[in-house]
Amino acid sequence: MPRQLFGTDGVRGRAGHFLTAELALSLARAAVARAQVQRPQVLIVRDTRESGEMLESAIAAGVTAAGGDALLGGVLPTPAAPLLVRRHGFELAAVISASHNPYEDNGIKLFASDGFKLDDDTEHAIEAELGKPLEPPAQLGSVRRFEGALEDYLHELQTRFSGLDLRGRKVLLDCANGATYRAAPEIFRRLGAEVQPIADRPDGRNINDRCGSTHLEAVVEQTKRGRFDLAFAFDGDGDRVLAIDREGEIVDGDELIALAAVHLRRSQRLPGNGVVVTVMTNFGFHTAMAQAGVEVASTAVGDRYVMDELRRRGWALGGEQSGHIIDLGFGPSGDGIASALLTLEALGGRDLHERDAMQKLPQRLVNIRAEDRAALATAMQDARVAAAIEREQAALHGRGRVLVRASGTEPLIRVMVEAPSAQETEAVCARLARIVEESIASGRSARLGVEEPSL
Repeated sequence: MPRQLFGTDGVRGRAGHFLTAELALSLARAAVARAQVQRPQVLIVRDTRESGEMLESAIAAGVTAAGGDALLGGVLPTPAAPLLVRRHGFELAAVISASHNPYEDNGIKLFASDGFKLDDDTEHAIEAELGKPLEPPAQLGSVRRFEGALEDYLHELQTRFSGLDLRGRKVLLDCANGATYRAAPEIFRRLGAEVQPIADRPDGRNINDRCGSTHLEAVVEQTKRGRFDLAFAFDGDGDRVLAIDREGEIVDGDELIALAAVHLRRSQRLPGNGVVVTVMTNFGFHTAMAQAGVEVASTAVGDRYVMDELRRRGWALGGEQSGHIIDLGFGPSGDGIASALLTLEALGGRDLHERDAMQKLPQRLVNIRAEDRAALATAMQDARVAAAIEREQAALHGRGRVLVRASGTEPLIRVMVEAPSAQETEAVCARLARIVEESIASGRSARLGVEEPSL
């Protein structure tokens, strides 16, 4: 049975509408009731959204109603939760965040005692318990502040990167008015960098508002104007990062993973000499990794799929173009701050602007909207679309690639092309997009009983 509440990254929606206090309480109560120990210890952390405190209280109520103890860690980046779960032996962690979404949204992510997100079967089981009467516990739990949570997370970072000397580095940090606003500047300062944070004054509503990794205009401009060596931009919950070099060029997740992979391979710290990325990863990445002797595995888009493949293969490094980078050598989730520090470790004092781990191919992505999911499926099954994809891919064989896929969240067909030149990339993408648009239009005409125009 498909999940109704849990998506690929927890439960997420409009706070107070879809994601209510009642739902948060019920989810927490059902999750804790499944614990195999008496009086489970549950860590709760959140980002800076104004709805965070409401949901924090609701989750704490659900935890204690099921006989667990709720430990309030306050505002922390999402990746701090799984690290602290492992360090202190907690049974569960709940992270309240909607990542890069606007402040009106919020979400709940649940992590198990091993630090990994709950698997599909467990999420199914929690959903199945909602609305059912639960046996009252022998004793109600308690709620208390978990003092020192931020310091514990900083200690984990400082221990991992103890050999990284950032003295002489002038670094700009865009904290997205989110969960990294304290942790990121502090760890960079402890490692010796000259730090200038921006978007580090959250007010409950300004998270991801024209700042952070999804809105790079301000940080790009300030990087160039302030003559910084480089900059990093995090998302609202701190599990993603993008970099900007001193000339204002954006360095995406593909390039950051390439830098890390080559560095870890050379230092013999890349398990399996392999890396996991998604189907959206730039063709130039694959070429560079082949030259560096690094095996590449590709998955569907989504960090959950990257994580599953890493664990299946016993590898450690993977991620997405969006800047969600996983290094299981450090922690069991994507960590924007750790990824930024790993980038600096990989550079070894070199200038990010002079990076040479990979050569990106020009990429063009076009989103074409269909009326609904049915129209989407019809177009994706159209023989004319399939023939066009095959024809263009054959022409680019060994030089680039095309990818046409249906969005998993919206009625969109995404047409992506990579080729050696921007001119060829644009031309191929335009041809494919035209065929897809015509397919959607002809399908609409057929449903309405209108004579289909010849193509």
